[in-house]
Amino acid sequence: MDADTNNDDQIDIGINSSSSSKLVLYSYWQSSCSWRVRFALKLKGLIYEYKAVDLSKGEQFSPEFEELNPLHFVPVLVDGDVVVSDSYAILLYLEEKYPQRALLPAADPQQRALNLQAASIISSSMQPLHMLSLLKYIEDKFGPDERLLWVQTHIEKGFLALEKLLIDFAAKYATGEDVYMVI
Repeated sequence: MDADTNNDDQIDIGINSSSSSKLVLYSYWQSSCSWRVRFALKLKGLIYEYKAVDLSKGEQFSPEFEELNPLHFVPVLVDGDVVVSDSYAILLYLEEKYPQRALLPAADPQQRALNLQAASIISSSMQPLHMLSLLKYIEDKFGPDERLLWVQTHIEKGFLALEKLLIDFAAKYATGEDVYMVI
């Protein structure tokens, strides 16, 4: 995956100042937030350029990447002059700007709310609790066994909550008969 970065471990931020939009996604292959955005881009049929940011090598701390996201997190989406970081914000941006193939059900408020609840469990209650920076901190303070216990506890808790939420709604897919992106 490092093929998308140059030999100097610098990231070409490639912001296009022209009015034409070219989608560029800065991503790390193991990032669940980045996966979420890649799924949405695929569901919407959008073509984009993938720029790898190797978190294990600290590429997110380069001055070039900091211009895109001062928090040093992936994913970051560049759409012409627009730079959007945070997977939730990116998905909402994609939904508004590129309305083809909706990421959320439009007609049924209950199904829409169900999708948003599932998304909240994943993006707020599970994913932040197993970010690399947090896990490194836990391991440094308490050791590798505590790191593993932390991850297992919080992922299990989140999946149990998702199962309870979705049990009465499951059909062909988790929230109904059509695939929707868990924003």
